[in-house]
Amino acid sequence: MLSFRRGLTQLLQARFPLLYIETFEEQRVLDEIVATAAGMKTPRPVWRWSVTDGLARAGQAPERGSTDPIAALRTARQVGERAIFVFHDLHSFLGDQTRPADPQALRNLRDLVRAFRDGDLARTAILVSPVLRIPPELEKDITVVDFALPGEPELRALLEGMIAQNADTVAVYLDARGRDRLTKAALGLTLAEAENAFSLAMVKDTSLTASGVEVVLTEKAQTIRKSGLLELVRTDIGLDDVGGMAVLKSWLAKRQDAWLSEAAAYGLAAPKGVLITGVPGCGKSLTAKAVASAWGLPLIRLDIGRIFAGLVGASEHNMRQAIATAEACAPCVLWVDEIDKGFAGTGGAGDTGTSSRVFGTLLTWMQEKTAPVFVMATANSIENLPPEFLRKGRFDEIFFVDLPELADRQAIWLLHLRRRLTGPAAGLELTEQLLIDLAVASAGFSGAEIEQVVVSGLFDAYSERRALAAHDLFHAVQQTVPLSLLHQEQIAAVREWAKMRAVSASAFALPETR
Repeated sequence: MLSFRRGLTQLLQARFPLLYIETFEEQRVLDEIVATAAGMKTPRPVWRWSVTDGLARAGQAPERGSTDPIAALRTARQVGERAIFVFHDLHSFLGDQTRPADPQALRNLRDLVRAFRDGDLARTAILVSPVLRIPPELEKDITVVDFALPGEPELRALLEGMIAQNADTVAVYLDARGRDRLTKAALGLTLAEAENAFSLAMVKDTSLTASGVEVVLTEKAQTIRKSGLLELVRTDIGLDDVGGMAVLKSWLAKRQDAWLSEAAAYGLAAPKGVLITGVPGCGKSLTAKAVASAWGLPLIRLDIGRIFAGLVGASEHNMRQAIATAEACAPCVLWVDEIDKGFAGTGGAGDTGTSSRVFGTLLTWMQEKTAPVFVMATANSIENLPPEFLRKGRFDEIFFVDLPELADRQAIWLLHLRRRLTGPAAGLELTEQLLIDLAVASAGFSGAEIEQVVVSGLFDAYSERRALAAHDLFHAVQQTVPLSLLHQEQIAAVREWAKMRAVSASAFALPETR
């Protein structure tokens, strides 16, 4: 919070009349404002207003009749001392996309700004709100101040304080590394949310163990889901569960732990991310899940469709909020699935400008971001993406995932058969020759299609209550028409595009056709 205090101190010293802080953490930001005011060369008293308590100087009773916002603004304007005025609920009177601002409140706020700017005393009003509502009349008067979610030091101090406070009732079985993991798991939460999550972890079996990380992540998933923009995806899929794609997996493996300080000692910055394009059903989304699990990082899914809201300006705000949440959770993997569908037509004749602005916000962040947020974007129709999205600097690399070649198909068959051949279905001997024959028979199949063939064969075996047999699989292969036959022209066009513009995810050449 030192950067926040420094920035706020400079604004107060420069006598900015009206500041706006968007945050859900009323008490935390108030504590920071009070600490900043007390630490100035000439300390200033802090006045606080809420719709329930009215306007009151710190340590004193509220002014009579000041619960009304108009009366409170008039009272603040008449205060004859250097002071800071914190208004908590004033955003409710500033309107939104469905209703206009209260004209009396708006006029009095503008009068307050003029009085503070022209007066002899240094006075500043600070609006604290969970949402950003700035009427057009105030756009030139308000300065928006960023207030970040708590970082590791604050969360660690909270955890240590709770452990000390509950030392008599809660047994702690966590070393320093375990406490670090628990602290990192809470990144992206407000201080109150983190306290709730830590409390829940302690209540479980009246002890705090390594399993507390799972409790915190579960609470974090609920919190992120409530935003309606992001989703915390829990997965135990590893890179070994992805068949083929040796080049891509090797590239990702080399960048594991690249956000740690020892990587910085090599002069390395945290990797920006990758764009994975290719034939549908070949494991692009599966790879995104696998890399997060392999790296031990939270996987946050961004649904572009949820970003676009019906209200003017809401879509851009949603994108900024999603980015801020992802950075607060860093280090993490941000998974943007099928990004081509989300931004199809950007800048075209049917675009009203919203898509372009949202897209521009995302592009700028991807180019300039310093937080260790690894972006995993997937796309099926790369031609739908604007050219500026594909230039170097947005992503570290663009990978093309083609239909699996013979050796890759063998690995995929083995992976799915080993995973599913349990219980009564077991019995089929997975010889090398069988895997070769299945791989040859399934030329042109995607990984998803091979998986469905295995499922279809298991249904045949289940219907007769017997173990899976090889002929079940070959029969299912013969009954399946792969996408490579249904859409030959489209797949050929995608391959042609990828020849000079992307790196093959597999070590092999293009697969043979059926």
